[in-house]
Amino acid sequence: MKFIITGVLFAFLWASAATATKIGLQSVQPFVLAITRFGIAGLLMIFVSALILKNRQPGKNEWRPIVIYGLLNVTIYLGLYVLAMQTTSAGIASLAIAVNPVLISLMAAILFNYKFTLLSIISLALCSSGVFIAAWPLLENGFVTPLGFTILLISMLSYSGGAIFYTKQKWNELDILTINGWQTLFGGLFLLPLAIFFYQPEMNRFDEKFWTGVLWLAIPVSIGAVQAWMILLKRNPVSTAYWLYLCPPFGFLIASWVLKEPISLFTIIGVILVTGGLYIVQRQKSK
Repeated sequence: MKFIITGVLFAFLWASAATATKIGLQSVQPFVLAITRFGIAGLLMIFVSALILKNRQPGKNEWRPIVIYGLLNVTIYLGLYVLAMQTTSAGIASLAIAVNPVLISLMAAILFNYKFTLLSIISLALCSSGVFIAAWPLLENGFVTPLGFTILLISMLSYSGGAIFYTKQKWNELDILTINGWQTLFGGLFLLPLAIFFYQPEMNRFDEKFWTGVLWLAIPVSIGAVQAWMILLKRNPVSTAYWLYLCPPFGFLIASWVLKEPISLFTIIGVILVTGGLYIVQRQKSK
């Protein structure tokens, strides 16, 4: 039950990132939004971990994997993601997240000889079908450019690679909050040169929309959702990846509520199929 609650919480918070990003981008440039988000989240997590919880900080041999993970999971993935969101609707951005379970499963099969069971294949098919059925109205009417969608898919490839990389490292019981804080801070620092190079003062208004978007992205998403994701990954990267299928349904609901994007019968059918697929794979894992 704890695993299920963590998975649902992760999916809801991670799905909300698309809508929060769209809100923030109404006021500032993409890299300004990203740098502020990662700076706030990273420094806050490091402060809590080091000074309040008194957790040990990374040792000599632990900095390298943290930097690589930050590069994959923050710099490349979220750097490209925020660029793609300029020309992509929140609903379609949530749909793209559903590519990750397939990518993670394929990477695990190719690199680590992960074996698919019949129930895993059925679950994968149900979840994939549900996501595309739910997204069908948005694919017909949503706002997305070919370049934006291509950038989005490349970012998902980096995210999947980061998930596999994280699970294969020996972290020597280094606290998850410590890992998350430093990888978020390093990921943001790698984006800083680009943010400075492309910065145009007249395109940035640090108003209510900016702070609403950036604070939601920094605390509930970068801290809450990523912490939940890293907890889930400790169990199994492939079965954990199936929780990403809940992100599109949640994303459609949040985008509909906040941005007034449409919800239809397709969305309801898709959610039912995704829920069924998740039930199968989690039941199989518990056995």
